[in-house]
Amino acid sequence: MNTLRLAYRMMLRDLRAGELHLLGLAILIAVASLTSVGFLADRVGRGLDREANQLLGGDLLLRADHPWSTSFTDEARRLGLETTGTTLFTSMASTEERAVLAGVKAVEEGYPLRGAVRIALAPNEPGVDAGRVPERGEVWLDERLFADLGVRVGDLVGLGLVEFRVGGMITFESDRGANFFSLLPRAIFNAADLPATGLLVEGSRATWRLHLAGTAEAVAGFESWARANLGRGEAVETIENARPEVRAALDRAQRFLRLAALLAVILAAVAVGLSSRRFMRRHLDGCAVMRCLGAGQGQVLRLFVGEFLLLGLAAAAAGSALGWLIQFGLATVIAGVVATSLPAPSLLPLAHGVAVGLVLLVGFALPQLLRLGAVPTLRVLRRELGGVEPVSGAAWVAGVVALIAIVLWIAADLRLGAMVAGGFGAALGVFALAARGALGLAARLRAGGPAGGWRYGLAALGRRMGGSVIQATALGVGLTALLLLTLIRADLLDNWRQATSADAPNRFIINIQPDQRDGILAQFREAGLAEAELQPMIRGRLTAINGAPIDPDGYEDDRARRLVEREFNLSYGTRLPSGNELVGGQWHGDAATPQFSIEEGLAQTFGLKIGDEVSFEIAGRAVSAPITSVRKLDWDSMRVNFFFIASPGVLEEHPASMITSFHLPPEQNGFISRLVHAYPNLTVIDIGAVLAQVREIMDKLILVVQFVFGFALAAGVVVLYAALQSTHDEREYELAMLRTLGARDRQVRHALVAEFAVLGAVAGALAGIGASAIGWVLAEQVFRMAYLPGLLPLFGGAVLGALGVLAGGWLGVRGLLARPPLASLRALG
Repeated sequence: MNTLRLAYRMMLRDLRAGELHLLGLAILIAVASLTSVGFLADRVGRGLDREANQLLGGDLLLRADHPWSTSFTDEARRLGLETTGTTLFTSMASTEERAVLAGVKAVEEGYPLRGAVRIALAPNEPGVDAGRVPERGEVWLDERLFADLGVRVGDLVGLGLVEFRVGGMITFESDRGANFFSLLPRAIFNAADLPATGLLVEGSRATWRLHLAGTAEAVAGFESWARANLGRGEAVETIENARPEVRAALDRAQRFLRLAALLAVILAAVAVGLSSRRFMRRHLDGCAVMRCLGAGQGQVLRLFVGEFLLLGLAAAAAGSALGWLIQFGLATVIAGVVATSLPAPSLLPLAHGVAVGLVLLVGFALPQLLRLGAVPTLRVLRRELGGVEPVSGAAWVAGVVALIAIVLWIAADLRLGAMVAGGFGAALGVFALAARGALGLAARLRAGGPAGGWRYGLAALGRRMGGSVIQATALGVGLTALLLLTLIRADLLDNWRQATSADAPNRFIINIQPDQRDGILAQFREAGLAEAELQPMIRGRLTAINGAPIDPDGYEDDRARRLVEREFNLSYGTRLPSGNELVGGQWHGDAATPQFSIEEGLAQTFGLKIGDEVSFEIAGRAVSAPITSVRKLDWDSMRVNFFFIASPGVLEEHPASMITSFHLPPEQNGFISRLVHAYPNLTVIDIGAVLAQVREIMDKLILVVQFVFGFALAAGVVVLYAALQSTHDEREYELAMLRTLGARDRQVRHALVAEFAVLGAVAGALAGIGASAIGWVLAEQVFRMAYLPGLLPLFGGAVLGALGVLAGGWLGVRGLLARPPLASLRALG
């Protein structure tokens, strides 16, 4: 108890003296970053799990890209389960004046089995539980469709070949997702009206869903039976995989959030190491005195370990409290994405935050504390004893291992964690070697120049080479984070914005029937629009490669597994489409032999090459042909693109619809209404509106990510300051000696300017190179866009580093210039 009380008093003394401020701040930032992310992920995950049954519209959900066989409903009824079906697709909803793309849901009696649909009679009125499905000839519209179409309850709205009476406004729909379909305005009508609309024809894209509810035993029994009888394009959704589109978006955001937390923790570890190194050097004399007064080596070590543990607990508690408060704001931002109320956070992330704070302290402060405990008593008489030699490298190894373990744990992804840990390890090594070479060169340059104060500054860098390298490396890591969050991010966003030209297509038309081709082209000519290029589209499922049946479980890549489960849009033609570039093989043209051309990225995903034979099932018939060319597509062009294009004679006999994309000027918006009135079966997709909805969700996630990246930014600033403070005492002693030996104030100032400017320029140049390399990797591997790093990060980093370090360093030493040399020498002993 006496040791703990004394450690507490020592901590208060050192806090008042400012010895522990940086160290505590670094831990607070790391823990706040980690716990805010942890609390948010915990709330979202438990919220989705809690609401899963409502999100499914039942206890179990089956979905397919074709109508379900009656064998599934028969088995469900045999087990005593309730069933109902829904069909999801997109279509144009229209009135006499307007036409809007809508996400349509045709529902059967009994929907929803779990959850509810609430409707109101007009906007801004409270919704009530519908307790039924729409009647025949009735449609329910959400508030956006009410506004976009300008309708009220009782008005008529056209969907395909049927005019429906508006029966209410949807205010809540428990099983609405957050995918492309659900981003569109919603229309719900009775499934019995679906055949009369003529909206679903051969080749139409739709999702057929079968909802089931009942006892847990019956549901489990049916799930086992269903999984054993699922066919291609059929899947089971349960509580565990409910709302995959929401989970996918949130998982992607959480990877960025974990990355931000990792950056904050790693930078905090650097700051803790630098701060504890300075703390150790400033307490060597005090430890030697304590040893002379009878304190044993173990007692000294216990006192300082106790002091740091108390500090770590206090900083981790404060960081956890800050993370707790911050996550409430983040949850408010993200609530619109999850579309469900979030439960209160659990205390588990709190324990994680405290554990990480203590591990950072033990891993990066303990080696310095061991050096304090090993200070010999003779240091009181001979200060050169026990000043710099470490006790053992094993403690440093333990610290590095602890940091790697934290990184892997926070990442929750072995690949991400290994990349971050390996990347930072490599960066630290490269930065240290490069800084050693650059500073050594700068120190040698002083010999050939004229006499002046700047030569003393360069000499100081060489004289403290070890400390200078540590400073430059730490500064480089901190500046890399700053440049990534400013210059490089701005470059990537600008490249993204410029990827699509101003006159790029902004509308897609699908479900065009072959006999409508000439009439639609005539409509384009009458409107004075550039004639659209109508391309045939056939839906087919990839069934075999080189005669071997496709097995989704045989692919390790998640994207490959998803693609083989879906139907592809195939096309045919003799001319290489616009925006396609041949990168392998020979284009088939009007060749008489069956051939396929494949998109480059898909070929890489499936491991396909020229000469491989691919087989498709189209409307129950098999089609096979070899791959004879590989194409690179410009996806940013917004043109119609296909993964597979066949030569003439391969697909013409199969049922097909047509698709086109075109640019519609704002003043021609009435063209869409006229076109849809003439051809009600068409679906016109406004890419701008859809992208706006996607951006609304992504902007919320990005806002959360950027906020958490602010912790990394703050940690980077702490690292910069800690790096500058790490050699403050040595610099104070040198300045006092220079002034004692007759150096003028002007020479001293020039020496400091030279030292800080060179140190900052070296660190900034390293940071510019590192940030550019990371930005290039992100652009190529993550964002899949061309990006050529410019020279601005390199020169900007060097200038920013030189000015920043010069300003920060000057603020730290300006008081020393006005201090009498004797006072500094007495204070430093």
